[in-house]
Amino acid sequence: MPRAAIPLRHAYRLLNHGPTVLVSSAHAGQRNVMAAAWNMPLDFDPPKVAVVIDKSTLTRELIEASGEFVLAVPSRAITAQVLAVGSRSGRDGDKFEAMGLDAMPAARVAAPLPAGCVGWLECRLIPEPHIQQAYDLFLGEVLAAWADPAVFSDGRWHFEGEEGRSIHYVAGGQFFATGDAFDVKG
Repeated sequence: MPRAAIPLRHAYRLLNHGPTVLVSSAHAGQRNVMAAAWNMPLDFDPPKVAVVIDKSTLTRELIEASGEFVLAVPSRAITAQVLAVGSRSGRDGDKFEAMGLDAMPAARVAAPLPAGCVGWLECRLIPEPHIQQAYDLFLGEVLAAWADPAVFSDGRWHFEGEEGRSIHYVAGGQFFATGDAFDVKG
């Protein structure tokens, strides 16, 4: 999948529309990926993000050990894989392999960039032990941002066709795809 660097001042725009994300992590030769519906941009300069990661997950264990992670914005084309990685534990084996989900190397972190996505944020963990333990909330500083130029350029999403749209998880296996963008002049 092609990717283009996104200026960090626009990194928040990759998440601002509220998509479900894939969270990838890696440490000591082990990697994992999980789905997360609860995530958001948090700040502009430096750009920061927040994501909820349950205490029981391998992803959390790897993030706490490595101090880094990737948030990736999956496309509608891989919705079945998103549901599958969100429904299984990485403790049972490599979910990338099991789900047929390819990965690309990141530029600034060891966690891989899941293929089939339209945006990627490489993040360094901002340690906040209290909120991590009390609320399962993880904060990250965005070190690098990437997007598929076919659907994100000039700081904006421009989805064409159905399969390249980002997705939003509702519950019980139900998703909806991001709709058409429109401008309001005021």
